[in-house]
Formats: sequence, structure tokens, C-alpha cells
Amino acid sequence: MLETLKDRTDALSAQDVWAEFRQRGETIGLSTVYRALESLQEAGLLDSFDRDGEQAYRFCSTSHHHHLVCLSCNEVEELQAEIVEEWVGRVSEAHDFQVTAHRADIYGRCANCKE
Repeated sequence: MLETLKDRTDALSAQDVWAEFRQRGETIGLSTVYRALESLQEAGLLDSFDRDGEQAYRFCSTSHHHHLVCLSCNEVEELQAEIVEEWVGRVSEAHDFQVTAHRADIYGRCANCKE
């Protein structure tokens, strides 16, 4: 499963992963793919993104990062965005809020798709 996602820059749904296995002639149940993807996400090996009401998954680095997500081609770019960290700090301080985690996924169109 990880080999299927490891070198991809786009996020794949369970249906996408299952279809790739089927194209290679491998027999695997769709429910097995769903369970495996969820387990890999829970283990911190995959990040997930909402794509039209379903989850799409991408292999990402384990360091803290954020994402630019293309709504057209599903490309996901990792961002080491210090500005987000600064913003979270300012907002939490202004509201006397103790942040334990945060995630910033920015959705839009990549350079190839916006043209």
C-alpha cells in the first residue's frame, strides 16, 4: 500500500488505490484498502484530505508541515510554513487558548490547473 503512494504527489482515494491494484492484476478487497489506509493514517504515515466528501490520502513527511491542495488534479504540495505557526501563536494568545495541535490545508488550483 505504501509503495503505491510513496512516490506520488497527488492524493488518492481508497477507490483510486483499489483500481491501481486491480490494474496490476492484484486481488484485494475494497474494504481492506479502506482499513489499510485508515491504519496508515492513524500511524502517522499518511495525511488525508477531503475530496468531494471522501478521504484522499498522500504519503507525506513526518515533520510538521501544511499543504496546498489542488482541487482539479489532486496534487498536494507540502509547505514548511513558518507564517502559519506565527499566526497560530498570535490567535491563541489573543484568545487565551492553549493550542495542542493544528493543521492548515489550503485548497485551490495549482499553477498547471489555473491556466
